[in-house]
Amino acid sequence: MLAAQAERAHVATKSIAPGLLLATFGAIAFSGKAIIVKLAYRHGVDAVTLIMYRMLFALPIFAVMAWWASRGKAPLTRKEWLGVLWLGFTGYYLASFLDFAGLAYISASLERLILYLNPTLVLLLGLLLYQRRVKARQMIGMAISYCGVVLVFGHEITQQGHGEAATSTAWGTLLVFLSAVSYAIYLVYSGEMVRRLGSLRLVGLASTVACLLCLLQFVLLRPLSAAVVAPEVIWLSLLNATLCTAVPVLMVMMAIERIGAGLAAQTGMVGPLSTILMGVVILGEPFTAWVAAGTVLVIAGIFVVTRSGR
Repeated sequence: MLAAQAERAHVATKSIAPGLLLATFGAIAFSGKAIIVKLAYRHGVDAVTLIMYRMLFALPIFAVMAWWASRGKAPLTRKEWLGVLWLGFTGYYLASFLDFAGLAYISASLERLILYLNPTLVLLLGLLLYQRRVKARQMIGMAISYCGVVLVFGHEITQQGHGEAATSTAWGTLLVFLSAVSYAIYLVYSGEMVRRLGSLRLVGLASTVACLLCLLQFVLLRPLSAAVVAPEVIWLSLLNATLCTAVPVLMVMMAIERIGAGLAAQTGMVGPLSTILMGVVILGEPFTAWVAAGTVLVIAGIFVVTRSGR
């Protein structure tokens, strides 16, 4: 009897392990985006040009993803196309651009902690738009998370002192927070579309729309001569488009298929930790007790929010 139970536990562990690995590596790869963006900014490129190159290299990947997932499926209706355009604008174009713009002013560590507040924003939007009830424990978790972000933000402001540097930090924080809000809007409105189109098809189509919008933005706002950038920017953008954009999307989706969305989301908690570690090692960002305390508060708060929602 005990041997049979041990065998079943062993089989369960073996079956869940690939999903956990996929979710972990997906979270780490996605977290590397902020590090690559910060490295690219050292070569004098701006947000409009940088995100154009990222989306230019990612466009073929997402287009193939959309084509693959659409094989044998019914064509989209006009209403579905409008939904895809809206989700592509809010979830991938606007959220990505605001994030890139904000990273020009704040550390990668603070950026990742702000974006990690996403589950709390989804809860708040659900309350405002659909009057969905928020549990007391979820409110406590949200308060803990926001205290963590305020702690790290306050530390960065203090380090900058008064004047233009502090203003830049506040502006960058606002931009990244608006990025998180934009992506939360995408998540709130994407539920019905995911059920109708499937996650892979929706991600492929919406991301393709976002790529085209980023290319159009560059054409409208910058002269073509602005596309001449340092070779390092090209290689970093290629790495960003593949390893930190398309690959983690696929890995997380495969992980969800194997272990479910809840466990995949909990595994994603390694994201902020990996960003902070890479920021310290690669970018030379300081790791202080304030950053450590803020990170613990944010992760603990999000854990309470996600666990209480079940």
